[in-house]
Amino acid sequence: MIVRVPASSANLGPGFDVLGMALGIILELGVVDDHAPVEARAVPDTHPSAVAFRAAGGTGSVWVRSPIPMGRGLGFSGAARVAGLVAGHAQRTGEGFDLADVSDEVLAAATELEGHADNVAASLLGGVVAASGGRAVRVPLAFDPAVVVWVPSSTTSTDESRGRLPATVDRADAVFNIGRTALLVAALAAGDVATLRLATEDRLHQDVRLARAPASRRALHAALEAGAWCAWLSGSGPTVAALCALDRTDALAAALPGDGHTKQLRIDHAGAVVEGR
Repeated sequence: MIVRVPASSANLGPGFDVLGMALGIILELGVVDDHAPVEARAVPDTHPSAVAFRAAGGTGSVWVRSPIPMGRGLGFSGAARVAGLVAGHAQRTGEGFDLADVSDEVLAAATELEGHADNVAASLLGGVVAASGGRAVRVPLAFDPAVVVWVPSSTTSTDESRGRLPATVDRADAVFNIGRTALLVAALAAGDVATLRLATEDRLHQDVRLARAPASRRALHAALEAGAWCAWLSGSGPTVAALCALDRTDALAAALPGDGHTKQLRIDHAGAVVEGR
């Protein structure tokens, strides 16, 4: 059994703790046994995937292979937790396991472990998701864009980043973000790429976070100036993500600052997948 789970980009600008997008960088997890890859080594018991695996009733140790950068705002811990939970359920259930039967349970447990649902919902379900109140729904997409991410060498602590956000917000700012989030969901469903830049504007979290990450601010502006349909701070950063047409990825990547590396990706539509059963 191998569980494959995609990375994710959260918030998408205005959808703070609500919107997430699954990305085609795949974490793999399996149980350490005679069928594990030769190079597989058990992760520590404190690893987020191992904690989740045990929380779902899994026994033994797990191995993880992941190209998802840690601490960069691409949902590593969320993907690891989803993978561990899915593996635990699959191990307990045996041959009759069907992820659809436990998806609500996995979402609830992953949200509790992660502290918010946007990353884990995207990694579990794939595509673009809206998550709130314990439920997650995929947003229908009228197009399948490229996603270019700019990843600097620096890292960000999500807890520290959240701690710098104000406890209250002005009503005008709250209304602004509600409107932009609704507009973004509608634009994605309609394929209205001309509206995406406006729809990804934010007043709740990005300015506070970008004030401490000037390189990320430069990357975001560079992406927009290079013709990206929209760009946002991925999760709590410091990674910046941008949407563009498939034939614009090379030009967009070349325009981004040289003090980070770029990945040219697609939206992952599969979400968590269990193979080998």
